[in-house]
Amino acid sequence: MANLSDNSNLGDENFDLTTTSGINFWFDQGFTRLVYFFAVITVAVLLLMSWVILHEALPAIKQFGMGFLWGQDWDTGNQIFAALPYIYGTLVSSAIAILFAVPVGIAVALVTSENFLPTSLRITLAFVVELIAAIPSVIIGLWAIFIFIPVLEPLQKWLASTFKWIPLFNTEDPSGTNMLTAGVILAIMILPTMAAISRDVLIAIPKELRSASMALGGTRWETIFRVLLPSGFSGIVSAAMLALGRALGETMAVTMVIGNSAQISVSLLDPAYTIPSVLANEFAEAEPGLHIGALSYLALILFGLTLTVNIGAVVLVKWVGRKNQ
Repeated sequence: MANLSDNSNLGDENFDLTTTSGINFWFDQGFTRLVYFFAVITVAVLLLMSWVILHEALPAIKQFGMGFLWGQDWDTGNQIFAALPYIYGTLVSSAIAILFAVPVGIAVALVTSENFLPTSLRITLAFVVELIAAIPSVIIGLWAIFIFIPVLEPLQKWLASTFKWIPLFNTEDPSGTNMLTAGVILAIMILPTMAAISRDVLIAIPKELRSASMALGGTRWETIFRVLLPSGFSGIVSAAMLALGRALGETMAVTMVIGNSAQISVSLLDPAYTIPSVLANEFAEAEPGLHIGALSYLALILFGLTLTVNIGAVVLVKWVGRKNQ
């Protein structure tokens, strides 16, 4: 009876196991405040970065205005600057990378999450793919120059000679350092992000869904395409957007293989330029004033592009989630 009376508060409807008002939860409260503090610091750093870039870009913004976005001339001697060739190169090279990385990444995620292969082989394959992310971009650029471009160049010459009637391959004599090469290298660099996150998403899908699909007569591939991929669609989209964000900001490897020519060409076999590449090549030697301002304006545009991609990913994932509900 004494034990029952001592534990009589367990039947109290106001008893809350999640309460944090007791003295035993002071550590939890302190940790919560610490997390809030670092969250505020993160937002503050983001705003500070935006203000610094905007402040440095003000001379170019005042001089060129919104015309900077669609102009094509970049003449440091005459202090004439415009961003369209660099925006075009950044977007197209990233689009090529996503075009290659998304299907390959999903394929790798399926192979390493489903029981197509023995468990030890699946784990090894997943580890090797994720290990690509640990390779510095300059090393990948050197590998591309000495190994990848000599292998890819004959294929590009064949494309140019056989399909020259297609604008995408209408280049007389491809040199190997061009938009297509940069896109493929970017695809290799963002593949670990795409594959690893997609694999985690597929593994998190309850096994009951697989069993239920097959119990209803679905084949392995019907289960994958009609159950698993639709169920993990929002996570796979998030993986693609994160990979795209990295592709937009990649610098050294792209600078080494894209050709660094400020032109707008429909052909993927022509040299091009990206915003990170021009920042890496010119910022160290840029003169104060409009040149620094133009480069900072480019950085602000790149910042806006990556921010837009991430916001778009969040909106798309939430929209898909509401639709599936």
